[in-house]
Amino acid sequence: MSDTVRNNLTELPKAWPFEEARKVVKRLAASGKETALFETGYGPSGLPHIGTFGEVARTTWVRRAFTEITGRPAKLLAFSDDMDGLRKVPDNIPNKDLLTPHLGKPLTQIPDPFGTHDSFGAHNNARLRAFLDSFGFEYEFASSTEYYRAGRFDAALVRVLECYDAVMAATLPTLRAERQATYSPFLPVHPHTGIVMQVPMERIDPAAATVTWKDPATGDVFETSVKGGACKLQWKADWAMRWYALSVDYEMSGKDLIDSVKLSGRLCRILGAQPPDGMTYELFLDQDGQKISKSKGNGLSVDEWLTYAPPESLSQFMYNKPQSAKRLYFDVIPRAVDEYVGNLDKLRAEAEPANPAWHIHGGRLPNHAGSPISFAMLLNLASVVNADSPDILWGFIRRYAAGASPETQPLLDRLVDHAIAYYRDFVRPEKRYRQPTDMERAALEDLAATLATLADSSAETIQNAVFEVGKRHPFPDLRTWFGALYQILLGQQEGPRFGGFVALYGIPETITLIQSALTRRSDAA
Repeated sequence: MSDTVRNNLTELPKAWPFEEARKVVKRLAASGKETALFETGYGPSGLPHIGTFGEVARTTWVRRAFTEITGRPAKLLAFSDDMDGLRKVPDNIPNKDLLTPHLGKPLTQIPDPFGTHDSFGAHNNARLRAFLDSFGFEYEFASSTEYYRAGRFDAALVRVLECYDAVMAATLPTLRAERQATYSPFLPVHPHTGIVMQVPMERIDPAAATVTWKDPATGDVFETSVKGGACKLQWKADWAMRWYALSVDYEMSGKDLIDSVKLSGRLCRILGAQPPDGMTYELFLDQDGQKISKSKGNGLSVDEWLTYAPPESLSQFMYNKPQSAKRLYFDVIPRAVDEYVGNLDKLRAEAEPANPAWHIHGGRLPNHAGSPISFAMLLNLASVVNADSPDILWGFIRRYAAGASPETQPLLDRLVDHAIAYYRDFVRPEKRYRQPTDMERAALEDLAATLATLADSSAETIQNAVFEVGKRHPFPDLRTWFGALYQILLGQQEGPRFGGFVALYGIPETITLIQSALTRRSDAA
């Protein structure tokens, strides 16, 4: 290890991708490898989802941090277990009847219900690649079927045969009693039906590289080679074999796979290799604190997120505290957007690798500027003016930020579109105005009179004036005063920094807004 790497290891930026990359640096120093291999796994029986994005994005950041520390190459392998047998027909596909006769067969041997590819596995693999490509990820795609058939796993599969008893001894205690009776790490592909068979082995022969098994339906006995794709492994053994065969250095996984990682790591050591380093990330929760489940439909999809916010904000959400459970629902989007915008501004001021935006943009400064207006502010502006088109918001924006236009502020232009969509679907249906109390009415009248004296004032001057008005009236604290402003004027529980909002919306317009609230009938609130 060079002096440069040593220094980098002791002076790493305070960012979790660098802490994770440190593990890989030390691993390669011990192994003597020159190139680091990072891996992410994908089960192609379903379509890519927000968890897929999170795992690939996070692994990419660790990989980039490794290269930043060492200057050495690293590869990300996106591995699709497309030789897995189809256990049930998914609910979200067309032509379901087309798949039913093929249950149990490898996904790459099943017709494509969408009619666009040679197999269902090929279709879903194409969706995965398109999904990853749309975010600009750098990766090498790997197909389990192709690797097995091309013989790339042959030597490792023979090694599993050689270690068969030890593999069974490690695995069986982790299974239920009924599963122990039929378990084998090897899954031969039936030579007649093409089904991936889950049956116990009658005999194993490492020298011949074969397994012998009985078809429970017919009683026929078959001797099958473990080479060339005629046989695959159960997924935990398969995971371990893949780490061993490919010399994987790093792979992260979710908290729900902790026990699987432990077992696969043990199996990898039995085969004679050190399992990869990695990180256990926490799972996502819905707004009620329940684990997100695709079958329950209580999650937030990538497409839904990208309807209401730019992709960089999704990366920001994934970057934050990956080892802490996070609630993934629509209310988290505005904060993630503004966190990203704030970090982008800091990155443009100083290219600091501890900044999440540095990782989000691949260590490079993006061509576009940040946004002079926060997403929260745009949402509140949209709420007040009931915006249903970008032109309405841009009329206020141009007055607030001289020279701003969709051409000069491309990020802001995207945020305007997202803000309108978010306001339409989430803010407007929840707007609930309330009537002011007598004390709040007096404070609002005072605020309107004060604002009338502040023509052409800055956001900070306006904010200070709002503070002073609140102090002149018997609110228990200023938080209560600002809460009243949001509830009475904006019809919501929270809001932006009020001085900035007034500067954007306009002082005359805000005075009119206050006057309208003071004259609003209770039955119209």
